[in-house]
Amino acid sequence: MPPTADEPVSPGLRIASILRLVVGFVYMMTVSLAFIAVTIPLLPWRGLRIRAGNLCGKVLGRGILFIAGVKPVIRNRERLAASFPAIYVENHVSTLDAFAGMWLCPFGGCGVAKKEIAKTPFFGQVYYLTGHLLLDRDNRGSAVSALARTAEVMRRLRLGAWMWPEGTRSADGRLRPTLKKGFAHLALATGLPIVPVVVHDAHKAWRKHALTFHPMTMYIDVLPPIDTRSWRAETIDEHVALVHRTLAAGLGPEQRPLGWEEARRQEEPAALERRP
Repeated sequence: MPPTADEPVSPGLRIASILRLVVGFVYMMTVSLAFIAVTIPLLPWRGLRIRAGNLCGKVLGRGILFIAGVKPVIRNRERLAASFPAIYVENHVSTLDAFAGMWLCPFGGCGVAKKEIAKTPFFGQVYYLTGHLLLDRDNRGSAVSALARTAEVMRRLRLGAWMWPEGTRSADGRLRPTLKKGFAHLALATGLPIVPVVVHDAHKAWRKHALTFHPMTMYIDVLPPIDTRSWRAETIDEHVALVHRTLAAGLGPEQRPLGWEEARRQEEPAALERRP
């Protein structure tokens, strides 16, 4: 069982973590350089580049999890392929759950991440070259425009999308109180279903801003798809709240937002009153 954040780290674990970091960096550099060479001839074809990026993500994501000492256990994994094309939304508490998403993303799933990813040595260049979407979180107009272009490309090339709608990693492992609306705008524009993906306890394996790895089994649940064909722009806040509740309900008590259970108890009577 990984220690809590305030427990001291043993010298042996610290040395092992440094070795994992070095091996992980070399592995990422090697895989990324190989896929950069593969991607350059595919520059005229974005659909092929995105799928090449998916292959890179599967090789890189699974490898990094192994190097970090994490054993992933995927429950209901068949829902990923069965629902494709779809918009897959995942909670985000650690760099490791991002690698898990890259590994699990079906072929044809367009990654949607913050523009800072492009600055990551080697991997960032692969991400950019393979045509996955980079969003400027500080420029709402640019982000909305990029999402509109992505929706058009998704329809034309029959692509899905993989997103982390919290916007950034949670520091304490809990789901953030609100989600960014980008995934909902994509759903409205494409009519694709939302597939929530819940990663448990990734923050205990590699904590935010920490340099130590704690080998563990990491459970990942693929939840049932949410039909979005009846969604409307006028009620987008309700749709975003529904997905947030679904992610929170799939997490354990330690990872749900503070006060979530009390808020749910207060919402239930109101929901019953609204029923026809």
